[in-house]
Amino acid sequence: MKSLHRPDLYGWSRFDEARNLDFNSVAWVRPGGNVLIDPLELSPHDAQHLTQLGGAKLIVVTNSEHRRASEALAKQLDARVLTPRAEGGTLGHLDQPVPGLVAFELHGSKTPGELALVLEGTTLITGDLIRGQRGGSLNLLPDAKLKDKARALESIRALLAANPRLDAVLVGDGWPVFRDARARLEELPLSA
Repeated sequence: MKSLHRPDLYGWSRFDEARNLDFNSVAWVRPGGNVLIDPLELSPHDAQHLTQLGGAKLIVVTNSEHRRASEALAKQLDARVLTPRAEGGTLGHLDQPVPGLVAFELHGSKTPGELALVLEGTTLITGDLIRGQRGGSLNLLPDAKLKDKARALESIRALLAANPRLDAVLVGDGWPVFRDARARLEELPLSA
């Protein structure tokens, strides 16, 4: 796994040729059990690295299209899986699956109640709605894939209002932003 912008965060990716971008997964190494977010299959190297880091006790899935390798890894690691409440799971708006990780429901995306996660008030981890098609900038899921653009924009504005200190955005799809993330988020077209 690759080291990210904090010493307790790691990531791994798979390039999707059809969309011409990376699909990304995140591992948060923490006391009390590591957390995986939207995990893809692990290469043998990454599986060994995760074992060296202590495995994982919890897997968080931001939306049903990001289930990816969650179930297989949960069995292998004896980890619990949390999915969005709006899709029949148990994790909803402002829930904290572990201390320091807060879930925010984003409405209007392609799946109901898609989750974005805020880690310790400074790092935003997204599923599909916010992505990074180009390095150094962020963009939204294309309008054609949104269920309700006005609600999606309203959700992002509320997320920003509740999290004034965002420094980084780790996107599920595309390039992450490791600095000045709030400014990159405010560059999104947030009015309909």
